[in-house]
Amino acid sequence: MERVIVIGSGPAGLTAAVYAARANLRPLVLAGGLYGGQLMLTTEVENYPGFPEGIMGPDLMIRFREQAERFGARIENVDATAVEFTKLPFTVRTADETHQARTVIVATGASARWLEIPGEARLRGRGVSTCATCDGAFFREKHIVVIGGGDSAMEEALFLTRFGRRVTVIHRRGSLRASKIMAERAHSNPKIDFMWNTVAEEVYGDTHMKGLRLRNVNDGSDFDFDADALFIAIGHTPNTGIFKGQLDLDETGYINSPDGTSTNIDGIFVAGDVNDLRYKQAITAAGAGCRAAMDAEKYLEALEFAMAMEPPVAQLLTQE
Repeated sequence: MERVIVIGSGPAGLTAAVYAARANLRPLVLAGGLYGGQLMLTTEVENYPGFPEGIMGPDLMIRFREQAERFGARIENVDATAVEFTKLPFTVRTADETHQARTVIVATGASARWLEIPGEARLRGRGVSTCATCDGAFFREKHIVVIGGGDSAMEEALFLTRFGRRVTVIHRRGSLRASKIMAERAHSNPKIDFMWNTVAEEVYGDTHMKGLRLRNVNDGSDFDFDADALFIAIGHTPNTGIFKGQLDLDETGYINSPDGTSTNIDGIFVAGDVNDLRYKQAITAAGAGCRAAMDAEKYLEALEFAMAMEPPVAQLLTQE
């Protein structure tokens, strides 16, 4: 019987593990086959406090992990495949094991949607990105492309004008899906131009992105387009598949939380991008992991006091 299971190992999950471990809760972290979250796909991180010279994303996550393990967190590089949160004790399954817990912190994050075109995966971190805040500063005075037509794409494009000499927004339709105010801001910015009814078919370059192969969706014509960087802003998908029917999700699949850490089930807490539709930064995810762990600790204190006072509850929560 675990006191705390943390599902996920990005900044939220590993910060939750640090705080839970320091509270002597000996958390079990189901880190996933590829631990570390989206920062494992990021090159240099310059906006995380404490690293004035910047740090590589994977190196930062290694430090998170080492710190959690130093305080006693047990980290397994396995994926949670199913959960049972409708009864106590809570159950979390992996491919080979079944774990039971009194509290669970869900920090499974969200995955940026990619175009899934040739060259994209090979050039990630070498000109191809999904995070302007993370990587925009690397492309000062460069020609930057943003793909997308919603508010997120406009926010990315506007942010990138701080660095690039030119920002081209490529959209598959003839008009934006963004809100009127965001569209007007983008249209009125002299650094931003638009390419309509166009889709990307390939990213090319050797050690770094050099351009895109594009196709006009109206006439089917293909052409090459030189650019130094590509930011893909077509949304994120929360990693909540195993929680459907267990936790309250919004219409886009993010976990609903009335106060930022609690869920519709007492004892199940949430942290990070899995319920953050707005900020999606490593520092905000880490802060959410801290809050979730502290809330889980307080919940356990009350729960274990009740267990000591109520034998039937104690029997339920300690059964195998």
